[in-house]
Amino acid sequence: MSVVCSRLAPYTRHGIRCHCKASKTYKCKLLVVGGGAGGCSVAWRFSRRMKENDIILLEPSTIHFYQPAFTLVAAGVKTLEQSYKSVPKLLPKSVTWLHDKAENFDPCQNLVYTWNGDKVYYDFMVIAVGLKNDYDKILGLRKALDNPCSTVSTIYSPFYCTKTWRNLQEFSGGHALFTFPVKAGKCAGAAMKIMFLAQDYWRKKKIACRTNITYNTGAEAMFGIPKYSESLKKLAASRGIVPNYLANLVEVSPSGALFQGPGGETISLPYNILHVTPPMSPPGCLLKCAGLTDAAGFLNVDERTLQHKQFFNVFGLGDCTNTPNGKTAAAVAPQSYVLEQNLARVMAGKKPTAKYNGYSACPLLTSYNRGILVEFLYNKKVWETFPFDQSKERRLIYHLNKYIFPHLYWRRLLKGTWNGPSTVRNIVNPFRL
Repeated sequence: MSVVCSRLAPYTRHGIRCHCKASKTYKCKLLVVGGGAGGCSVAWRFSRRMKENDIILLEPSTIHFYQPAFTLVAAGVKTLEQSYKSVPKLLPKSVTWLHDKAENFDPCQNLVYTWNGDKVYYDFMVIAVGLKNDYDKILGLRKALDNPCSTVSTIYSPFYCTKTWRNLQEFSGGHALFTFPVKAGKCAGAAMKIMFLAQDYWRKKKIACRTNITYNTGAEAMFGIPKYSESLKKLAASRGIVPNYLANLVEVSPSGALFQGPGGETISLPYNILHVTPPMSPPGCLLKCAGLTDAAGFLNVDERTLQHKQFFNVFGLGDCTNTPNGKTAAAVAPQSYVLEQNLARVMAGKKPTAKYNGYSACPLLTSYNRGILVEFLYNKKVWETFPFDQSKERRLIYHLNKYIFPHLYWRRLLKGTWNGPSTVRNIVNPFRL
């Protein structure tokens, strides 16, 4: 079946026609679209299998962020400078970095159009473009975030997580409001991480007694996995945090935050400090090509093999796919391994056989020295690494999050040598259910 994707021609930058250079045409055996965790891992894995100049990685940013660090930045544990590194230094020398972004896809022609008007032809393609923050879906949010004098912030962006830390320091009591949207995006636990850390920080400052904390979530529970949801609910109650369910943030103003219930009813809550988890969606380049996506705009791949359901030479991983797993950096490790095995077989004219089981994890900090470790598979099956109950607070989880996981990310995951904790799990917890 033929697929026609909308094409933007001529290409523009910020609404102005771009005549800065003549368009170019590139050709490669493997095109990796996106230089996040998934894209870097795949580029490294196939750099060991393919020749120099066989791989192009298309990525517009010159810096790569370790996004789980944003919570620690917002809590004053780390600086923003400790959360990123230069993209060229992270990639293997044999991979060509095309400093541009995907503007549109034409999978029938094995072609990607870039923002600068160039064309990239490929034999095989891996899409790992992540998610974007849809600030404008909440009326007044972007204005509030950009206002340096407001007490509205979010840890889901490097542009605003430092503002969160400033707001936490300047807060002297009152109503602290934390939100989570109806549609979960990446790392659902991060919204609660910063809430628990804020409560612990204010406790140490001895202002917890004059602070009311509310967690308004559009979901029906604190977390999507019942075991961890129950644990988090008890933790919140023990610390005086009040959760409100099925309450979706729709508007932010200096006078209050407006929430909408499932029946369309609304309620406005005043706040002294507001942390927002913005709605998230796939980037525009995917939304323009219905042939690659499902009805919601996510890359339409087989949840087990990660191969596109229509185009055999297209694979995807990470947050932009429609696989029903938790969208975390931890999920990229097993995904990139499965993708490598299957794409290599497809390149050799064989059928994919490796299966992704939906593994995802979230080290959810509950204070400045403790946390719980969420691990699960498809169908919300709990799949813990350690031989103890990971839904209970432990010092080990905090130290893993602060020291070990960043090391694994920069040294192993991005370089395609970390397939997830399955080997460790088989050693330390062989009798798990």
